[in-house]
Amino acid sequence: MELKQIYSPIQQDLNKVKETIKSISRIDYEWLSKQVSYIVGETGKGMRPALTLFSGKLFTYDLTTLLPMAVSVELMHTATLVHDDAIDKADTRRGKTTINSMWGNEIAILMGDFLFAKAGEYVADTQNPRVIKLFSQTLGIISSGEIGQFRGSFNIKQTRDDYFRRIYRKTGSLFSLATQSGAVLGKAPESAVATMKDYADNLGIAFQIMDDILDFTSTEEAMGKPVGSDLIQGTLTLPAMMVVERNPKDNPVTRYFENKVEDRDNKYVAEVIDIVRGSGIIDECYKVAGEYYDKACKSLETLPESDSRKALYDLADFVIKQGR
Repeated sequence: MELKQIYSPIQQDLNKVKETIKSISRIDYEWLSKQVSYIVGETGKGMRPALTLFSGKLFTYDLTTLLPMAVSVELMHTATLVHDDAIDKADTRRGKTTINSMWGNEIAILMGDFLFAKAGEYVADTQNPRVIKLFSQTLGIISSGEIGQFRGSFNIKQTRDDYFRRIYRKTGSLFSLATQSGAVLGKAPESAVATMKDYADNLGIAFQIMDDILDFTSTEEAMGKPVGSDLIQGTLTLPAMMVVERNPKDNPVTRYFENKVEDRDNKYVAEVIDIVRGSGIIDECYKVAGEYYDKACKSLETLPESDSRKALYDLADFVIKQGR
C-alpha cells in the first residue's frame, strides 16, 4: 500500500503540518528566510508527523495540541538531517545540494540550531509538560547517538549491540517521540502510551535497517547520494558488519577502515558493495529487520481495533517493504 492511501484519513491535517512548517520561513531577516525556505520547501515522507497524528487519533483527536506536536517532530527531524550533512560533509541529500555544500558547515550547524529552536516553540504550544520533557529527552538521546557515531567512525571493533543501540538513538527515539507524544496528547491510558513506545522503538529500528540496506542496493540516482555513503563516512552498518562477521581475518571493510587515505578510488568500498549484493547478506538483513517489524506489529494487538490502528499496521508494512 502506498503512503498516499495510508495517510488518507489524516491527509488534510498533514497538509496543515506542511503549510505550518513552510510558514516558518516568513521572517523579517531576508537572507535567513531564503535559507529556511530552501530547507523546508521540500518535505520527505512525513512519517513522523503521521505517527503523531495517528497515535492521537487512536484516542482523543484534538488538533489544538496534536498539530503543533506533529510540526515539532518534523522540524526536529529536519534539523537532525541538516546537522548530519554538516558532520558528514555530505554534498547532496535526496538529490538536492546540502546547506553545508552551499553555505558552509558553520551556517549549516546554525541553521540546524534555528530549526531545533522552532521545534521547541511548537512543542511548547502543546502546554503539556510531559511531552515538552519528552521532546528534550529525545533531543539528548539523538545528540548522544550522533556523538557515538562520530566517535565510532572507522572503528571496526563494533558489535551488533553497538549498532542497534546507535540506530535506536538515531532513528527509533524520534519515532518513539512521535507516537508517545501523540498518545499522551490524545489522553491515552498509560498502558497504551507504553504500547506506542514499544511499537515505535521497534519500527524505528526496522526502518533504519531497511535504510541501511538501501545504501548498498539502491542507485545514486534513486538515493540522491553515492551508493555506500555510510561506509565511505566510516559508519559500520549491518550489511557491512555481516561482511566482517563472515571473514573476520581478511575483508575489504577492515582494509578500508585501516587504509582509507590510500583508498582514493573507493576500491575497497566497491568490493564491499559487490560482496553485499552477491551474497546472502541482504536476505539476512531483511530477516533481522523483519524480526523488529514483527515486534512492532505484535505490540499493536493490545490496542482496540480502529482505522488508526490499521494505519499503524500499514505503516509498518510500508517500512518493511521499502526498496524491495
